[in-house]
Amino acid sequence: MRTKVAGLCVVVASVLGVAPVIAQSQQESEAYSLRRAIQVALANSRTIEDAEQTLEGARQQVREAWSAALPDISATASYQRNLMVQEFFLPAEFFGGPAGELRPVRVGSDNTWSAGITASQTLFEYGVFVGVGAAGRYRELQEEVVRGTTQQVVTAVRQAYFNALLAREELRLTEESIARVRRSLEETRARYAAGLVSEYDVLRLEVELSSVEANLERARNGVASSDRALLVEMGLDADLAIDLEGRLDDIDPDAIERNSPENQDLVLLAGVPDVTQADVDRLIGEALRFRSDLLQIQATIDLEHAQVSLEKAQFYPKLSLFSNYNVLAQQDGRLNFFGDPQNRTTTAAAGLQVEIPVFRGFARFARVQQAQSLVRQNETRLAHAEQETLNQVRTLYDAVGEALARARSQRRAVDQAARGYDIASAEYREGIGSQLQLTDAEVALRQAKYNYARAVYDHLSAKAQLELAIGMVPEVAGEFPVSWERQNDQGDHDAR
Repeated sequence: MRTKVAGLCVVVASVLGVAPVIAQSQQESEAYSLRRAIQVALANSRTIEDAEQTLEGARQQVREAWSAALPDISATASYQRNLMVQEFFLPAEFFGGPAGELRPVRVGSDNTWSAGITASQTLFEYGVFVGVGAAGRYRELQEEVVRGTTQQVVTAVRQAYFNALLAREELRLTEESIARVRRSLEETRARYAAGLVSEYDVLRLEVELSSVEANLERARNGVASSDRALLVEMGLDADLAIDLEGRLDDIDPDAIERNSPENQDLVLLAGVPDVTQADVDRLIGEALRFRSDLLQIQATIDLEHAQVSLEKAQFYPKLSLFSNYNVLAQQDGRLNFFGDPQNRTTTAAAGLQVEIPVFRGFARFARVQQAQSLVRQNETRLAHAEQETLNQVRTLYDAVGEALARARSQRRAVDQAARGYDIASAEYREGIGSQLQLTDAEVALRQAKYNYARAVYDHLSAKAQLELAIGMVPEVAGEFPVSWERQNDQGDHDAR
């Protein structure tokens, strides 16, 4: 009987339990560092792939433009079977007949073959060379678009990673707060049972616990939402379960060597090392030289200049060389490929052709003016973008320094809040402190820890945005900085 029951249990478990077990195994989380997240995003990004496909199209346009400067050779061949050979009527007197009469004359043969080859070569066409230059400018523009897109993807992954770390920090602090409040509630209930505190103290802590627990689900949802956003930026399935390396509350932004290896990578990969020691004017100069959106506008201006030259090229004459060779054969009766030698004839020709544009209305003048107006429009855009760049770099530079100063201050606040909570807890257990003081100390500790994590988050995010603003984000995984230890080892090796 027990064997049957055990077998039934196995069957039920296999029916009801296999799917959850499989689902659980499929949801096993995988750890990602910021470095790996960036590498995965660079490999999987559909945005980068789309930009690269556009660049490949630009490269082919350059090849197409060059084709206009190369010889154009074509060959043709045809065969025609005349089911009814065409006839013309001529005066009969041409053939010795009476005047006034007409006689049909057969023109052509039953079979007609023809073949030929034609070649032409442009000797001078100003528009061809201008077109090649314009295609090259377009390719350069698309190369810069790929570079800018890659930098944006890297920055988006950085920001999403920092967002996910901050969401985890909020969840961790909420769980810690719940644990502290529960511990205080248990002690207060014990003291209430002993008649040392009033029921109001118990009720107050129960209300506080309910309030903090209400934030727990929101914090969990925040973690899940930030994880999905990060996975989307990485080009992965948004339903995957992941773990992240590094913790914002453990980061010391002042001394990278005092951080764990995971946190060192976070600080290194956030962007713009030692930005607080950098000169803001130097950063602005680098932004004007390397920022992708500025370079894209400049490349567009160069392309529009080439378009102006291309429109003006329509006023220049064209000179080309041509030649052809043709074979024609006709034969009656049975099918004989190209007939007999006496039924074949050949022709050949070569020459120069000059095409001089004289007047085509005012369309060419209008197109030149349109192209020139686009140049002026993009020059205005470039000047405005440079002003915005100057403002953005200065703003982000200040934000990096402000967040760093705030992190230093909040680190001291965390130490003070932790000490205050320990004092309030001890006094409350000894009966010389109030429950209100303990609650205030707990809230202050939780807020101080979150404020420190938020300051570090703001510091790292501002550095990432600043690196994008000056256009210095690495575009391939191999260009990202290595760990602090490897950097120092390499520096020592170079010194030796």
